[in-house]
Amino acid sequence: MDGTVEGQVTRSAAEVYEEFFVPALFLEWAGRVADAAQLAPGQKVLDVACGTGALTCEVAPRLEPGGSAAGLDRNEGMLAVARRKAPAVEWRLGRAERLPFPDHAFDAVVSQFGLMFFEDRVAALTEMGRVLRPGGRLAVAVWDSLDRTPGYAAMTALLERLFGARVANELRAPYVLGDPDTLRALFAQAGLQQVEIRTPAGTARFPSIESWVHTDVRGWTLADLIDDAQYRTLLREAERELIAYVQPDGTVTFRAPAHIVTATGP
Repeated sequence: MDGTVEGQVTRSAAEVYEEFFVPALFLEWAGRVADAAQLAPGQKVLDVACGTGALTCEVAPRLEPGGSAAGLDRNEGMLAVARRKAPAVEWRLGRAERLPFPDHAFDAVVSQFGLMFFEDRVAALTEMGRVLRPGGRLAVAVWDSLDRTPGYAAMTALLERLFGARVANELRAPYVLGDPDTLRALFAQAGLQQVEIRTPAGTARFPSIESWVHTDVRGWTLADLIDDAQYRTLLREAERELIAYVQPDGTVTFRAPAHIVTATGP
């Protein structure tokens, strides 16, 4: 992991993450990642770094009849939310670098916006390859670079101006794998084959500036770094400096592209 940012949130932040982050940023990608994995009924599929289960819950119905989905995450707060959403899914606490599953256990492995936070990315990808059956398919999504995501580039700059680099780096962390060459090298080091990278357009959507700030602070690792007085300052400044992303109806939208990497096991 670059620096110390590991993307781990508290249990209360996991609730905010599910209510706000998932519809704002993640839902539009779940179907795309599932499509890239070329899923079919009867398969067994693992979602690594499943969070509150946005991708897992997209995958599971595609495997019926006869298939099954499992979701793994290192954050118990995220899994608690996921279990309430989909009690029939197998939710497992564990780390991507040491998957608690036997070799060749899954027909496909998927992962959405988690690879950036793994402590050892090559080890995690190697583990994903290990649990794939021969010929199985891997589909992983990561955010494109921060400079191609204008809303978060502006929000990060605002955080740094107000609170310094330590706080701003929490929002930079999701974008550290935006360079396709870096991504391709990681997959090659893990011994994965037939690596392909696509970069579809995406759009972040928040109901308002206030909702955007609430989501970034209360639903992310910033919850432990910004107190109530700082939160009010951030909201006041955001409403002034981020006005370019507000639409006539008061909602917020901006470009948020991501890379979808597909590969097969070693």
